[in-house]
Amino acid sequence: MAMLDIRDLTVRFDTPDGTVTAVNGVNLSLDRGETLGIVGESGSGKSQLAFAVMGLLAKNGRATGSVAFDGREILNAPPADINRVRATKIAMVFQDPMTSLNPYMRVSDQMAEVLIHHKGMSKSQALAECVRMLDAVKIPDAAGRVRLFPHEFSGGMRQRVMIAMSLLCRPELLIADEPTTALDVTVQAQIMTLLGDLRRDFGMATILITHDLGVVAGFCERVVVLYGGQIMEQSPTDPLFATPAHPYTRGLLGAIPRVDQEGEELSAIPGSPPNMTRAPKGCPFAPRCAHAGEDCLDHLDPLTEFAPGRWRACNRSVEELA
Repeated sequence: MAMLDIRDLTVRFDTPDGTVTAVNGVNLSLDRGETLGIVGESGSGKSQLAFAVMGLLAKNGRATGSVAFDGREILNAPPADINRVRATKIAMVFQDPMTSLNPYMRVSDQMAEVLIHHKGMSKSQALAECVRMLDAVKIPDAAGRVRLFPHEFSGGMRQRVMIAMSLLCRPELLIADEPTTALDVTVQAQIMTLLGDLRRDFGMATILITHDLGVVAGFCERVVVLYGGQIMEQSPTDPLFATPAHPYTRGLLGAIPRVDQEGEELSAIPGSPPNMTRAPKGCPFAPRCAHAGEDCLDHLDPLTEFAPGRWRACNRSVEELA
C-alpha cells in the first residue's frame, strides 16, 4: 500500500471573476522513502495540490476527491485530526521563509512551541532539541544563534531554519514547495544537498515542488509534469529527461539552457497558460501544442501507461511525436 494515495483530487476557488479550477482530477501515489518531483509553470496547480493535502487551502477554496495517508482519509478531515497529521506525519517547507517565520519572535521560541505543543516537552527540553536540529541542518554555532530573530539570518540560513522546524517531529513525508526560490545558485545547491542528506538520515519520503527541472534531475526518483491542474506525464526521472513523451514536457526541457548547446537559441513555448476560470474541455495544452488537432480541443485521453512506470495523457501516440 502506498504511503500517500491521491485519487481524483480537484481543487476549486470561488472568486469575483468566477470559479477557478486549480487542480483537476489528479491521481498519484507515493511510497515510503521515495522522492517525487512535481514540475510545471507558475499557475499549473503545483502548490495548491500540496496545500490541499496539508489542509491549508484558502477560505475560498474547496477540495474534492480522496487523499489517503497510510490508508486513512485526510482530505477535509476535522481540524483536530489534520493538525495531528501535520504534527507527526507530514511537514511542509514553504518557498519564502521570511513570510513563514514570525518576525517578532525569536527562532528558539518559534521552534520550541512546536515541541511543547505536540510533544509535551518542557521549555528546556524543547530548546535543547531545537539546537540539535539546527546543528542537523548545518547552521554554524547553533547554540549561540538559536535565540536570534529571523531577520538576523541570511536567506539561505532562514531556509535552513524552516527545514529544521519541519523536521522537529520527525515526519514521514516532507513537502518542499519551491525551497530554493530567491536564493543564489550556490545556496540553492547547498539547500538541495542538505535536503538529500536529511532524507537519507531521517528516512523520509519527499515531494519537491518546483519549476526548476535541473533541481529535479539531481534530486528526484520520479517526476510528475503538471499543466492546467492536470498531469500531462509521469515517469521515472532518467527516462523522462532522455525521451520526454508529452509535447509539454518537451517544451519545458527545450527551454532549459544546456552547456552542450552553447550558442543555440532556447525554444520558448508559444502562447500562455489557460484561464482556469473556464477550464478547457479537452487538453489544456492544446492551444499551445504544435501537434494538436481538433480532437485535442474536445477531449483528452486519460493517463495511459505506455512503458513500464511511464504514463502520459495525450491524444497523439509516442510515435507520432517522434
